[in-house]
Amino acid sequence: MPSTLAYPAYMPAASAERPLAGLTVLMIEDSRFASEAVRLLCLKSGARIRRADSLLAAQRHLTVYLPSVVIVDLGLPDGSGLDLIRSLATASQRIPVILATSGDDSRLAEAADAGADGVLSKPIESLAVFQKAVLDRLPPAQCPDGPRLVPSEIVAPDPVAYHDDLAHIAEVLNGSEDEPTLDYAARFLAGVARSAHDDVLEQAAERLAFSRETGRSFGPDLARLAGLLQERLESRAVI
Repeated sequence: MPSTLAYPAYMPAASAERPLAGLTVLMIEDSRFASEAVRLLCLKSGARIRRADSLLAAQRHLTVYLPSVVIVDLGLPDGSGLDLIRSLATASQRIPVILATSGDDSRLAEAADAGADGVLSKPIESLAVFQKAVLDRLPPAQCPDGPRLVPSEIVAPDPVAYHDDLAHIAEVLNGSEDEPTLDYAARFLAGVARSAHDDVLEQAAERLAFSRETGRSFGPDLARLAGLLQERLESRAVI
């Protein structure tokens, strides 16, 4: 990471109502639905947000500016978010808050070992949980003075973003039985479905992932998942 990068010169003052004002959040996430949830949380908290949908796109962002907070999804289309977390955690100009997120809670334990300051389990939808995850790890000088409000709001991303995610992964699959593609699609769909509270699709994606991991025959699981995916794309009744 170049040493010439700097934070913005103008930092709006944080307040109890907008405790993340002045912060820039970089969300590294390939799901539009999950990213939209974090966008809404940032909007309500006063933070700016930028999104990268891959490790390559994240590196491009990080050569231009230094965010205050980075949220890294662990399953990205071009590699593991753990590799990026390790790089960011050991950088000479360290980002103040590095958070990991995943639709699979069992993977989040690895994030701390990689250097993450904390984790956000999907779905990321509670304003209070989001703000606390950031504020508890910020340097004291960047936190608002006085007591904090504890908001009860839960954000609800536009269902169109979920439909777009499903359409994207259907295009990625498109009859492919390439092993890396299947593994990525199963992880992606499990995380997206969990964020959207689509339990049936989440379970089908997890079943395919389990069959792949254990070397079992996965044809029926893939067919089941493809059928559910097609049903949702045809009906648009995705949530």
